[in-house]
Amino acid sequence: MSMNRRGVLRAAAGLGAASALRPAAVHAQSARERTLRVAPLTALASVDTVFNTSLVTTNHGYAAYDTLFGFTADRRITPQMAAGHVVEDDGRTYVITLREGLKFHNGEPVRAQDAIQSLKRWAGRETFGQTVARFVDDWGVANDRTLRIRLTQPIPIFLEAIARGSASVPFIIPEHVARTDPFTQVTDATGSGPYRFVKEEFVPGQMAVYVRNRDYIPAPGAPDWTSGGKVAHFERLEWQALPEQATAAAALRSGQIDWYEQVQPDLVPQLRRHPDIRIGNANPSGFNGILRFNHLQAPFNNQAIRRAVLMAVSQRDYMQALTGGDPNSSIDCRSMFPCGTPHGADTGTRQMPGDLAAARAALRAAGYDGTKVVVISPADVPTIHPMGEVTADLLKRLGMNVDFAAMDWATLVARRASREPTDKGGWSIFHTWAPSSVIGTPVEHFPIRGLGARGWAGWFADEQIEALTANWITAANPAARAEVADAIQARAFETVPYIPCGQFQIRTAYRRSLTGMVEGGAAFMWNIRRV
Repeated sequence: MSMNRRGVLRAAAGLGAASALRPAAVHAQSARERTLRVAPLTALASVDTVFNTSLVTTNHGYAAYDTLFGFTADRRITPQMAAGHVVEDDGRTYVITLREGLKFHNGEPVRAQDAIQSLKRWAGRETFGQTVARFVDDWGVANDRTLRIRLTQPIPIFLEAIARGSASVPFIIPEHVARTDPFTQVTDATGSGPYRFVKEEFVPGQMAVYVRNRDYIPAPGAPDWTSGGKVAHFERLEWQALPEQATAAAALRSGQIDWYEQVQPDLVPQLRRHPDIRIGNANPSGFNGILRFNHLQAPFNNQAIRRAVLMAVSQRDYMQALTGGDPNSSIDCRSMFPCGTPHGADTGTRQMPGDLAAARAALRAAGYDGTKVVVISPADVPTIHPMGEVTADLLKRLGMNVDFAAMDWATLVARRASREPTDKGGWSIFHTWAPSSVIGTPVEHFPIRGLGARGWAGWFADEQIEALTANWITAANPAARAEVADAIQARAFETVPYIPCGQFQIRTAYRRSLTGMVEGGAAFMWNIRRV
């Protein structure tokens, strides 16, 4: 069934006989109107939002799961699965009450026990969660509808942490699933969100299908990012992976898909001219390019070598490659925190001069000995792959021994988990990006955190950054937080956990027949109607 749909899409895009489309269109016209067809950023390969932090898995999470609290575009925290909360013991105890009538997709009620275990699993691996967990004295339950979480001391960001998460989101799943070790992948996608994942129709790497959850009880209020009522207006969602960008664009133009999640930059102008297509922003806060080193293996276990590469990077080269030269789609932001956020400003010009000659001299002084550098890059992700190509070229011009390995995103995610040397299947550098809405503060900024083996792929370890982050969490006022953030940024420019490659917009495209799109930090499937 999934392969037949794939054939229909390819036919509509001009890759097959036009007659292949007609029987399905005639036979299931009404079903088509009730179905939202999406070409996602990449194929869905994992349904575990804690184990896998890729955006497509997070998008899956927002469709199939829900959170205790939501947040608005201006970062206000609002009850979602929670009916409300109170804070006791001078800020050290949070008592959270669940809304009545919440059910998982298997018909079981959502209990406080499910929520607590879900938070504990999330906090066992996710950067923001690990930090918050250090201040938790007891993840407690008062009764089936009441969580009682006791902290060792007040931390003002606690509610924000369990509302937003960072690299992964604290979605609520059944207790027995949430008891799985966070470093072991789960395949049970039972949630309580507006859509139910259809396991029987899942073809990893190709098709993911969801149906409307008729038992879902939306929270009150208008939808705003992840807060408010998440009303599902479509009976069915179909996410069809179309790795060929021209195919996805043609399918959108012909109406065989409704939504092309992230558009390759050079395709934006032609889609913008189409009368039936609307162009939007995948995340209004913008995205930040990331060059991530493997800190465990040579040569980038040497911070002097990392600083040499930092000296050579020209963000303009990366942004030109990512945006097709559109000056309205990117800015240089030589900052460890995104520009436009409270701690971000383009102040790193001294550390990032883009001086190739100086970088070559620094590389020689650092003792680089010709060790092979393996750059892994996802050829199927047009908003990441060009960064890998720019980096491979830059390192070669620096005089480094470079192996550029292109692969699909699912393969890259599996390979970047390897801590082995490059000659045993390991890696040296990979690229990705993060929304400004995710890495705007020290505690949730997963590429900068110094958690080592417990942290994000690349395993950067730095006790000083971790101590400063703890100080930021407990700082009494914004001025004190800003001072700590400045110290973290200075330390990061010294140790180079990653290199910021610039700040940019990614465009999304959808049919004008859709209304109610909620632009935010992910591809939200609620509130959308066909008119």
